[in-house]
Amino acid sequence: MFKKYLIVFLISMVPLIELRGAIPYAVGFNLPIVPSCIVAVLGNMLPVPFIFLFARKLLEWGKDKPVIGGFFRWCLTKGEKAVKKMEEKAGNGLYIALLLFVGIPLPGTGAWTGTLAASLLNMDFKKSVIFVMLGVLLAGAIMLAASLGVFGAISLVKSRLHTCGQGPCSLDSRNEPSWGMLSKLHGP
Repeated sequence: MFKKYLIVFLISMVPLIELRGAIPYAVGFNLPIVPSCIVAVLGNMLPVPFIFLFARKLLEWGKDKPVIGGFFRWCLTKGEKAVKKMEEKAGNGLYIALLLFVGIPLPGTGAWTGTLAASLLNMDFKKSVIFVMLGVLLAGAIMLAASLGVFGAISLVKSRLHTCGQGPCSLDSRNEPSWGMLSKLHGP
């Protein structure tokens, strides 16, 4: 069990994957939900202070280096353009924008990119970490709901295929296939 929690923790630390991959992994392997979510959030948040404090400095340092300079300059230029656009659109709601940017699980969003943006914007460290944390919790809730829905649907289909594979599917009183819990929701 420890090994699977360690995998959840490590997956949630990977840039771009983060807890968007860790929570579906935990649900797919039937790990207990609450401890898995806590481990995923901790793993996702662990790099945040380091990214905020050192990523920009690392990019600034590396932009003049021969091998990595081009990539680092590209990262800084791209980041600064995105930051300007974000500042223009968000105005006074910059921290709410940060929360939503981190919290809505889309490609290219998440704690890593949100924290880097906060660093490039010279946002307050403490407030940034709090709003990134809130965004990570929002993303975790969204991913948990999506994972439970997807894996629940897969489980339902598997159980129906297994049941129907052993003979004719059972029919309910309306001569329709019985879908377990779903048929109970509709009544007799």
